[in-house]
Amino acid sequence: MNKSEWHSNARTRWDENAGNWHSRSRENWTTGSRKSVIPFFLKSVDRGKKTGDLGCGDGYGSHLLNENGYKVTGMDFSENMVEIARRLEREGLQFVQGDLTSLPFKDNEFDAVMAINSIEWTASPVLALDELDRVTDNEGYICIGLLGPTAHPRENSFPRLRGEEAICNTMMPWELERLAEQKGWKKIDEEWVYKKGVDANLTASLPNELRQALTFMTLFMFKRSSS
Repeated sequence: MNKSEWHSNARTRWDENAGNWHSRSRENWTTGSRKSVIPFFLKSVDRGKKTGDLGCGDGYGSHLLNENGYKVTGMDFSENMVEIARRLEREGLQFVQGDLTSLPFKDNEFDAVMAINSIEWTASPVLALDELDRVTDNEGYICIGLLGPTAHPRENSFPRLRGEEAICNTMMPWELERLAEQKGWKKIDEEWVYKKGVDANLTASLPNELRQALTFMTLFMFKRSSS
């Protein structure tokens, strides 16, 4: 499947899933798998910064960032998601439709960007990372949440084993970390989101690679180099 076909299929899938996602979004961000994302972001990025939420879905995460004092532009590939998100627009919060591998923003536009479970749905994660790098200011922050090995949505990549089309890649957290290092990004924070049944107290003594291997999602905060 070429990039155009991948992205067409991905857009259709998320357009069709927009209503279902929206019905669960608030819960995901407040008590579910994404509840630690905003606190994680707040630890590193000062309030008031111009922030891009790239792959924002229905915009609820963008809304929470804005409530915490950030000037936010949310972007999603799905037109239906963006239509839902625009109901939240207000001063300091806007939404646009766009592609992670060809972002509709100028160079160095944002002080910080956030991409939660979004680069997994691109045909070329490397191109997506190039674009995150391009639109983030020198010494800016790049927050990425990557689906871990235990995440249920990874089942979307299973058809590839039969040579069939799949629109979810299987990049591992340690692979993302390596790509970020090659780009010159400095990792300044990391947090692990586990599925129910994993006792975080028992994982505290494990090396990062093993903690990543148990996750539903790994959160990374990188700082872009000015060089």
